[in-house]
Amino acid sequence: MNDTQRILQESANRLLSDLCTRAVGDAAEQGTWPAGLWRALEETGLAAAARSEARGGSGGDIHHVYVLVKAVGAHAAPVPLPETLLAEQALDAAGLPAADGPATIAPVLRGDRLAISRRGGKIRLSGVAHRVPWARDARTLVLLADDGGQAATVRLDCPGVEAQGWNHAREPRDTLRFDDAAISPDAIGAPGAGLGHDDLYLRGALARAVAMAGALETVLRLTVNYARERVQFGRPIGKFQAVQQQIAVLATHVAASNAAVQAAIAAHASGGGDFQVAAAKTRVGQAAGIAAAIAHQVHGAMGFTHEHDLHRSTRRLWAWRDEFGSEVEWAMWLGRSAARTGGEQLWPFLTSQRHTQAEEASSL
Repeated sequence: MNDTQRILQESANRLLSDLCTRAVGDAAEQGTWPAGLWRALEETGLAAAARSEARGGSGGDIHHVYVLVKAVGAHAAPVPLPETLLAEQALDAAGLPAADGPATIAPVLRGDRLAISRRGGKIRLSGVAHRVPWARDARTLVLLADDGGQAATVRLDCPGVEAQGWNHAREPRDTLRFDDAAISPDAIGAPGAGLGHDDLYLRGALARAVAMAGALETVLRLTVNYARERVQFGRPIGKFQAVQQQIAVLATHVAASNAAVQAAIAAHASGGGDFQVAAAKTRVGQAAGIAAAIAHQVHGAMGFTHEHDLHRSTRRLWAWRDEFGSEVEWAMWLGRSAARTGGEQLWPFLTSQRHTQAEEASSL
């Protein structure tokens, strides 16, 4: 991490630490939009971190984007900052205007497809997008739709949702339906000119993996602090070897997850990284269940109460591990990629840094 990234990390952590209070988190889970938190993100320019300077942002550096995504995960920030940053990446790739306000993306499930039809000079959009993050609160919706056999990026004011839903962390996951909806030609990028469906899915997986790495760090910090403070049989429970061993296992998974996501970010910034992103989402997903179990066990009964902050991180780990592909899905993808290389090429394949998008896209 260079000095600029470190300064950005410190600024984001300071802002989110001040504003992501328990009251804000509780209110968000009950459906209250955290307007003050989002306003602060916009006023400090953090919400526009994915925009290039030419588009009114701070440069769009990939490393800066994921510093912010990790901070969102670490502080359990109840706002669609990762989705807004992903939406801007999609708009930039398609040459469309920047998003207004909080934004979201669709589709986020592999089986969902939206389609554009052109009849009588009119452009129509049809299809259903399920579990769209924060759709009810977003001002801008950025979606990919099939247009003549290619993916086209569409920028819309976010419509009303057909059905509201939530993930395990009580973050909005809504259903949007388009029944031959009319859209303006200015709202559509050229087919094939922007991100494809696999591109968006992969970037979503990376964003979730990075956010989970942040949440894992918070889980470790809370667990270590509690083990130091909780006294049993006359001494802190962190002095007992059995507890120390459990915390060591937790710390190992956190370190491995961080290494995986850093490798994925670096590879993605170089223009490829499909293999590394798949490995990161797999590794962090595996760590999520183990880390949450250990943390709640060390915390004992206190760790299962609503008043303790642990659940804000562990519920997000449980929710995010299944979004943009579970660890099982990505592990199968990794297995297919490795199997195609053959036995003699397996070790060079695993140790090579040249896993390009072209080599792997066919199996996404």
